[in-house]
Amino acid sequence: MDPATLAAYDKEAAAFAQDWHDQPAPVDLHEIVSRFFIKGGATADIGCGSGREVAWLNANGFPAEGFDASEGLLAEARTRYPALRLMRAELPELSGIAADSFDNVLCETVIMHLDHALIAPSVRRMFELVKPGGVLYLSWRVTTGDDLRDAHGRLYAAFDAAQVRAELGAAQLLLDEEPVSVSSGKRIHRLVASKRR
Repeated sequence: MDPATLAAYDKEAAAFAQDWHDQPAPVDLHEIVSRFFIKGGATADIGCGSGREVAWLNANGFPAEGFDASEGLLAEARTRYPALRLMRAELPELSGIAADSFDNVLCETVIMHLDHALIAPSVRRMFELVKPGGVLYLSWRVTTGDDLRDAHGRLYAAFDAAQVRAELGAAQLLLDEEPVSVSSGKRIHRLVASKRR
């Protein structure tokens, strides 16, 4: 992850976690997951933050574990959800996670925090985690024009969705849309891809 972004999440983890948990429930995300993910299938949340979606996944029939690069956010997640499996892993390496490990992989609004050179290898690596026949959900906040940094120093990379699609060329795209997120109110791009058997 971009070093300044990771430092911001570590430094202000409690405030970010509170903000996310105060937002409206992401019912649009939940509807997509319920529609496309394999029920009962092993599920990974890459960039799980404070654990909100890992908890929802486990409560709704998708046995999930969470991975995040920020020790601060993982500490918040472990405080809120002590029973969940939450581990540190950073894109693009995701060290210690074997290929073909998960039926479902979720990565919600994370890859825009990566340096441009790391976006493609991160998408490839996440898709590598998906078992044949499994599903990847990937979204990112859309930034047009130049890269931006917010008041906390977090990077919002501006990149074309075609760059992501190119890394999923062997997949079957099930969803490709650019809505406004119900939870954050920001414009995001969403892709759902199935790995061919």
